[in-house]
Amino acid sequence: MQPSREELLSREKRWSLPVALATLTAIGLLVVATIVVGSVNGDDDGEVLLSAHEHSSAITSSSLLQALAFTLLVAPLVYLFRAAGGRSTQMRGQLIGLIVAAPLFLAVASVLNGVATNDASSEFVAGKATADLTVKKAKDECRTQREDVGAASFREEFGGKGDAEALIQDCVETKISDDEAENAINDAEARDAATGFSLGGRLGLAFALVYCCLYGLRTGLLTRFWGSLGMALGVAALLLLVQFTLIWFLYFALLVAGWVPKRPPAWAAGVAIPWPTPGEKASAELEGDAGLPEHAESEGEEEPSSEGKRKRKQRD
Repeated sequence: MQPSREELLSREKRWSLPVALATLTAIGLLVVATIVVGSVNGDDDGEVLLSAHEHSSAITSSSLLQALAFTLLVAPLVYLFRAAGGRSTQMRGQLIGLIVAAPLFLAVASVLNGVATNDASSEFVAGKATADLTVKKAKDECRTQREDVGAASFREEFGGKGDAEALIQDCVETKISDDEAENAINDAEARDAATGFSLGGRLGLAFALVYCCLYGLRTGLLTRFWGSLGMALGVAALLLLVQFTLIWFLYFALLVAGWVPKRPPAWAAGVAIPWPTPGEKASAELEGDAGLPEHAESEGEEEPSSEGKRKRKQRD
């Protein structure tokens, strides 16, 4: 059942500031999480796992911060979904479950990734990880690599000291270590579950952004630029570029709080005010219309017909 205009505006006003603050907090937490985990680094998988083992607390803290941040992102998605749904009868209200689940799946994936990384680093440091790559095959790969990149580049990559055979041996040890680290990462108990939740979360987030931004655009809650950008960033989330969606969430937080210079009129009207198509806009400009044509429904009254105008003129 569609809420009345007064109920819709009252609800949006009541939740606008909490939603904006929750969204800004989520963005801040994701930035902090990235900074915290920045201490974990390395040139290859083996070095990364060694660094992760030394900074296991940073891995845990970062994963929990990310989980909390993604959980908070439920608020802006639900807010836009309900705002657009209150202005359009075409939206499917039963999809609210998917809108809520998408960020929660990403939150669970963040925690599981942290657990999997810590488990893999512990196994690797304890020497329990095994390599599929044999010494002979590693030597062949190293000799091929030396021929491809040149002796000078090969020497620089593997320490720069010793004769050719010593460098080959360093290369072999590095490749076997990397293979052990890769197997430790893939064999971590929580890895498969983390991958599944991450994929489900990214698919859900892509759908949520595309669907909400599409109807936000159709109802006039989002401008063409921000509506289109939100849909494009939703698709980008499928390509492991979830962080880029924060650009849109930052704008939406400011929009909801009323901290942008000019809000689309559909927010204050409580009804859909679709943006004119390029053809309608060009026609209005040709007719000398200074502003954008407003939907008659936005004022809650019908547009007077030309016949009615003539009758009133005759009575006068």
